[in-house]
Amino acid sequence: MPNSPETPATPGAVLLIGNYTLASQRDEAASLLEELGELVATRGLRIAGRELVQHREMHARYLIGSGKAEEIVARAKAEKLAGIIFDHDLSPSQQRNWELLAGLPVLDRQKVILDIFGARARTREARLQIELAQLEYSLPRLTRAWSHLGQQGGGIGGRGEGESQLEQDRRRSWKAMDKLKAELKEIRSARATQRKDRQRTPVPNCAIVGYTNSGKSSLLRRLTGAEVLVEDKLFATLDTTTRKVALPSKQPLLLTDTVGFVRKLPHRLVEAFKATLEEAVQADFLVHLLDASAPEVIKFHQTTLDVLEELGAGARPTIIVFNKVDKVADPAAIHRLRSHFPDAIFISVHTGEGLPALLEKMTELASPGNVTRELRIPAAESCLLARLHREAQVHGITYDGSDALVTVTLSERLAAECARFAAAPPKAAGRGRARFFRDTGRESSYPKRPAARTKRNAQ
Repeated sequence: MPNSPETPATPGAVLLIGNYTLASQRDEAASLLEELGELVATRGLRIAGRELVQHREMHARYLIGSGKAEEIVARAKAEKLAGIIFDHDLSPSQQRNWELLAGLPVLDRQKVILDIFGARARTREARLQIELAQLEYSLPRLTRAWSHLGQQGGGIGGRGEGESQLEQDRRRSWKAMDKLKAELKEIRSARATQRKDRQRTPVPNCAIVGYTNSGKSSLLRRLTGAEVLVEDKLFATLDTTTRKVALPSKQPLLLTDTVGFVRKLPHRLVEAFKATLEEAVQADFLVHLLDASAPEVIKFHQTTLDVLEELGAGARPTIIVFNKVDKVADPAAIHRLRSHFPDAIFISVHTGEGLPALLEKMTELASPGNVTRELRIPAAESCLLARLHREAQVHGITYDGSDALVTVTLSERLAAECARFAAAPPKAAGRGRARFFRDTGRESSYPKRPAARTKRNAQ
């Protein structure tokens, strides 16, 4: 299998390049360059410096002008850098031209994200998805991946001079991609079977989505006690994690932590991770988590909405939650966010502020069809009473002999299972009709029952 475009093999200093064409784009380009720095740090590379380049138009050869390109290469050689990384995606020909000019590995944002995903994938599904995305990225770059592409080989059944090495490598890549797609299809089929099993005993599902490093894994850990990886890095979590949480109403809820989003997320990664992110598509509702301390939180909000729309989850009921409010020093910033998002919930996973309000809202969305019932549960069904305490909200219990009379709010599903224990309307003081009128001396207005026909009366 051909190698992907080279990445600096050992941790070394790299130069980061951002670019923009209009003056109005400078601030956003600077922000994206800072984010690229975080991605590169997550990748494990040291940063020698950053350059923000303005150019009039996109150049076909080097993306930027040739004069500026030569200036950047001169700096890289003088400082003996390990490579150059662009925030903007480079075409295969642009990447090849840069490496011929610099004699160094030249990468783009897309390749850095692919490398991070490849290093952090843990499950078989995630590894397959990353391998497929890397092959799709490498395929148009094969002309620079080998030194023997001009070789041709013939053989029995061959035509003319035979098939070039480049054609052979492309064919191997296509076969490998077809095999990966088939394996992923099997995994998706197994996932669909698991989902059907869950639907037989349905439990509401909530997916936590949002921009990377907004605190999704920390929230899952705080609410469920799950031992999940929590790091202050971009893409610290790649594999989907699902844990069960008991809401204040005793309603069980499946809470899923998903991979974070990022601006300029490569489309092939969105496509590759649709199977992993389908938990968000299939969820009953979403918790859209945002970092309140991030200066560009509004843009991060829109990025997440765009990716969810592309995944087909844009119409899901959503709770907007701003995390890290304890890190916001300016109260006016919180006020502006409240004005822009009047229905949002503001929390701090670190201090616990706002979590009760979040749980209350999650209870509301997880239990839209809850009903209140009065049940008569015999002593022989004590296990059902224990289950009601676990999965429903018990308001009160009284006892009539050995039976427990329970007032409870529960899901429609659980109510259907308990329908045979519905409490019957109480009788008048526990006495029969005839005894009631005999004891009070009142005459019954009900018609008397005809005398029972017996064999003696018949004779």
